Amino acid sequence: MPEVHGRPSAAAVPSKKIVTSTATPAATATAATPAPARGSEIPWYGLALALGAISGFAEVALGDLMLTGFLALFFCMLMGALRPARPWRWVLVVCGCIPLSRLFAADVLHIYTERAQIYEAFASFITGNAGAYVGSLGRRRVDDLWGMVKSEKR
Repeated sequence: MPEVHGRPSAAAVPSKKIVTSTATPAATATAATPAPARGSEIPWYGLALALGAISGFAEVALGDLMLTGFLALFFCMLMGALRPARPWRWVLVVCGCIPLSRLFAADVLHIYTERAQIYEAFASFITGNAGAYVGSLGRRRVDDLWGMVKSEKR
């Protein structure tokens, strides 16, 4: 019969001395709390919200759908190039601010808004999607090219 390598039995493992802590529970609770991860995404989401607010302000103040689409394209491309891991999230954050700003203008600021204008604000998701993925793919290709230049593979 073949030998099975599994976990050793309790008798084969040497016993360890258990050391109890005399610290108060409040002190141990703070030590057990994990530190925030390095490279937190919170500032990037803040930047994306700010860029989305600029796009939303342009939509409400100027009412120009082409300018709003261009701003969504540019800002999503910028965010996709800065953080290329998951570009869909920048589309949701940046372009999601545009219809929300239109609704904010209608409900809170009492700026007359037609229903079609609210629906048109969702069209920015199309250009934002294209921009985020182009920015992400462009950043990845540039990283590949720089990696080849640094390793001198030509």
